[in-house]
Amino acid sequence: MSDLSRRSALILASTAALASTAARAQAARIFSRTDDKGRKVTVSAFVRGKGPLVVLVPSLGRGASDFDDLAARISAAGFQTAAVDPRGVGQSRGPTEDVTMFDLADDFGAVARALSDRPAVFIGHAHGNRIVRALASRRPELVSRLILLAAGGQVKMAPDVQAALKAVFVETLTPQQHLAAVKTAFFAPGNDPAVWRGGWYPDVAAGQSAAGAATPSGEWLDGGHTPILIVQAANDRVAAPANAEALRKAHPDRVTVVTIPNAGHAMLPEQPRLIADVVIRYLKSAGSR
Repeated sequence: MSDLSRRSALILASTAALASTAARAQAARIFSRTDDKGRKVTVSAFVRGKGPLVVLVPSLGRGASDFDDLAARISAAGFQTAAVDPRGVGQSRGPTEDVTMFDLADDFGAVARALSDRPAVFIGHAHGNRIVRALASRRPELVSRLILLAAGGQVKMAPDVQAALKAVFVETLTPQQHLAAVKTAFFAPGNDPAVWRGGWYPDVAAGQSAAGAATPSGEWLDGGHTPILIVQAANDRVAAPANAEALRKAHPDRVTVVTIPNAGHAMLPEQPRLIADVVIRYLKSAGSR
């Protein structure tokens, strides 16, 4: 390829990326609420489709764009989806001090309350699974079912995985070092981590981690009394399969586990079709439609 062709390709790619960003900004819907301490919170969500509501909550320090593919598939199957940016991502804004997991969960609950007068299904990925369990524990009237992607929180990680998870939010790493950390913490062997080269928000992750530390796990771990589907990645080293088994063993009457092969903690970019098939099948069979 000539230098001119390379430059043209880069220009086209940049133009497409800018167009995609602009389209997402125009598609975002803004929701406002006041928290229990009287502080203003603004929540941005990308709403697609019509039908029973499914709210999607992203991973630690990441945004709603992680759900672009899954939300499109779910909405095409006859559901309304709301993929929500957490505080500090996109147009979502809110206090970061004196905040608990329940405060963060109420942001997503506010979106559901505004969009539907019926309980919604909540999908939480990685850290988002903790948020939706907190919501189901504190606001059960808003939640019909939970779908947990990468449901950790009970089994400790190996030291190298813990170090890699922290490293993905270190902004002083070289691009190569950062991608190596992403690969170790988030992707199954042989899967390309480059798709998650970007999309990291260290300040958001710090605020979410502080909220988690301020909330005893016993107050959210069980997810209230809500039916739960855990979509477990077979190669997840952050939320290892033992986490899913522990929750199923504790609540065999309402917890179901489905394992996705050749996927790590990232899951969504690794096995998009398999995950969507499992989720949509559950939504339909559970009477969410």
